Amino acid sequence: MQVKQLLDNGRLNWDLISNTFSLVGTTVLTSGLGFIYWWVAARQFSPEAVGLASAAISTMSLLGTFSMVGLGTVLIGELPRQPGKQIAFVITALLVAGSTGLIMGLIFAFAGSGLAASLQPLFGNLGSSLIFALGVSITALTLVLDQALIGLLRGDVQLWRNGLFAVVKLVALLIVSYWFSEKLGLTIYTTWLVGNLLSLLFLFGFAAYKGINFRSYRPQWGLLRGLGRTALSHHALNLALLTPNLVLPVLVTIMLSTTVNAYFYVANMVATVVFMGPAALTTVLFAVGAADVGGLSQKIRFTIKIAVLIGLVANVLLIFSADPVLGLFGPGYAQGAEWTLRILGLGIFPVIIKDHFVAIHRIQGRTNQAILPVTAGSLTELIGAILGGLMGGLTGLSLGFVIAMCLEAALMGPLVYRAVRPSKQQAKEKLLVNGELELAAQAEIRLNFPQN
Repeated sequence: MQVKQLLDNGRLNWDLISNTFSLVGTTVLTSGLGFIYWWVAARQFSPEAVGLASAAISTMSLLGTFSMVGLGTVLIGELPRQPGKQIAFVITALLVAGSTGLIMGLIFAFAGSGLAASLQPLFGNLGSSLIFALGVSITALTLVLDQALIGLLRGDVQLWRNGLFAVVKLVALLIVSYWFSEKLGLTIYTTWLVGNLLSLLFLFGFAAYKGINFRSYRPQWGLLRGLGRTALSHHALNLALLTPNLVLPVLVTIMLSTTVNAYFYVANMVATVVFMGPAALTTVLFAVGAADVGGLSQKIRFTIKIAVLIGLVANVLLIFSADPVLGLFGPGYAQGAEWTLRILGLGIFPVIIKDHFVAIHRIQGRTNQAILPVTAGSLTELIGAILGGLMGGLTGLSLGFVIAMCLEAALMGPLVYRAVRPSKQQAKEKLLVNGELELAAQAEIRLNFPQN
């Protein structure tokens, strides 16, 4: 009976499992190659250059996320409901995101030099400003495209694109490391841009080779009509979710130094591997749950169990491996961020609650109701990081950040708990399906009169 139930659950959750594996595979591939990428950068570039580049890439990612205007998440939920119009829908969204990203990048490039002296090398001349702006545009475009592929349940294609991106940027970094004498933070940033751009060109070329004629899929702006409010609500929620992690490297650069930010960025990159499983599970939970709201409780229980197991195993490994892993980048990285990595790894447990809190609201069409608590939580995270940084440097910043995340999870936990509890009707139906009519009647009495 248990074996049969396990097989039934496996079939029931196959879309969830297969696309989660694609997302996890993407993160494993990009994180593994990204590990090598930043190892090469740490060995071939100064910590100041690595710190500046990581701050630039975080800024690019933040602006790229802002430029998505919520379209990526909207596509996940809307594409299954638009048969025959998916490609036109995606192309329209890509044009909007890419154009918005270019504008946002240019605005920031010409205004950002006055924000902090440590960021001025990014905007030293017109050429560097244009490179930065193009990076923001391509980032916004790829972020929307990746989420559209998940909405189409084509996580395999998303895996290939990200894998190619990771390989190309690594090769580009190796080339500039050994052939260029001038090794600046902007050089590292440019390899990131080249990787994203070539991966997009390859993907569209492959699609054309497979017979997709993009000329017949002109942008249909009418597909976006009526989605403005939905897109904006998703957009506001996405920004609130992503802002802390994208702002932190810039914050560390300004509060501490570019060198310390190099240590923090590498530690945070390693910690991201810990978070990849739960993040992928809840992303696909939204895509699958949107089509099967009735089975949501069972799916949430499944994803939470897997996520907690991943967190426990990962943190045990970090206790023993933090020092040697960071030491691969250089002795300064191990000395400067060993405890930072261990502390950040603990953040997976409040993140599990937060990610499910958000996924539940998205699936139930109550995105607007999640914006305020998530925004307040993100502000709390940044405030905790700032206070911790002022009192205890990089270790204090990381500790303050994780403590704030725990406070946030404590407030979001009750909703997640209610979502995983089967309702009275669900409990009754489960017993009826098993043919236990008498037990079903008794269960109904107990549910209605729990005090007895």
